[in-house]
Amino acid sequence: MGYPNIDITGIPTPCYVVDEGALRRNLEVLARVQEKAQCTIILALKGFAMWSAFPIVKQYLRGTTASSVNEARLGREEFGGEVHVYAPAYADDEMHQLIPLADHITFNSFSQWQRFMPMIENSGKRIGCGIRINPEHSEVKVALYDPCAPRSRLGMTRDMFEGQSLAGISGLHFHTLCELNSDALERTLAVVEEKFGKFLDQMEWVNFGGGHHITRPDYDLEKLCALVTRFRERYNVKVFLEPGEAIALNTGVLVTSVLDVFNNGIDIAILDTSATAHMPDVLEMPYRPEIVGAAKPGKHRHTYRLGGLTCLAGDVIGDYSFPEPLKVGDKLVFLDMAHYTMVKNTTFNGVPLPSIALYDPDTRRGRIVRRFGYEDYKSRLS
Repeated sequence: MGYPNIDITGIPTPCYVVDEGALRRNLEVLARVQEKAQCTIILALKGFAMWSAFPIVKQYLRGTTASSVNEARLGREEFGGEVHVYAPAYADDEMHQLIPLADHITFNSFSQWQRFMPMIENSGKRIGCGIRINPEHSEVKVALYDPCAPRSRLGMTRDMFEGQSLAGISGLHFHTLCELNSDALERTLAVVEEKFGKFLDQMEWVNFGGGHHITRPDYDLEKLCALVTRFRERYNVKVFLEPGEAIALNTGVLVTSVLDVFNNGIDIAILDTSATAHMPDVLEMPYRPEIVGAAKPGKHRHTYRLGGLTCLAGDVIGDYSFPEPLKVGDKLVFLDMAHYTMVKNTTFNGVPLPSIALYDPDTRRGRIVRRFGYEDYKSRLS
């Protein structure tokens, strides 16, 4: 896994630190894909919404995709460019707010499209309206993240298209991937074309969704470009990709400190961070994040169970070994903590959110762009 070369001297803890240089390297890869495949890549805010970094991101990407009014407003106000929106369902008041913000709106069902079509048509604004399809083809092994699992609530299956009018629909959207390579997209496209091919010639655009791990070192960029190009030319459509994780992959770290060390059958270190509050995918996915200088239990002489700061019994990050004993005040650096952290973290137990910083590799200096305190916790409650 790539490690941003971040000097953590002087960084307060806990703190998410995003390396501007690593971010640019990812964006340069995405820009090359856009140019070669003649597609449009937009930032999925559900994965990375650090708007202080948007001045960098929008030099390379053309817009954002949102799943709520708040995300759409953030995309419109702080990023600009195109704003695409998809949600499993919309309420009336949400649609009234989304219409002025959005350039594309994708509907999860025909009933939602039929409900809001008059509102959009009467708005006088040209909006590209789409339907999310469910090709019923699973590539994701973790059920929690599989949009095409049996009885999924996400998208219309092929049989649901029977008897439906596509008048006013200019695009189709599918999302079947999560942290996958282009071979998974290839298999997905084959099913999409088999099941929905008769509708594709009627469309102006097709959104391939997210989950494309484009900036991963082993990702097959040539295959991706070939797939997008073939599809775009065959159906004469504009193609959108909307990765979130790929934009921020391996660009940031979470810097933490050891608060206490004791033994209860195993050496335990309590950190000033939390798995459940600050890196929830560690428990939800689940996965074991890497730590600079640490290894699997037993590889180094000193093994510790790293515990979080909340009172949740399962707030445990995992077991790690270190060359030297841990002591209070030591800093630990968790890798790949830019995506699905800031957008998902909570103030459970009143635990403060980590600060957020941008790191300039040229000056080797970090700049704190946000600190959080009591008012951030209080303002979420009443």
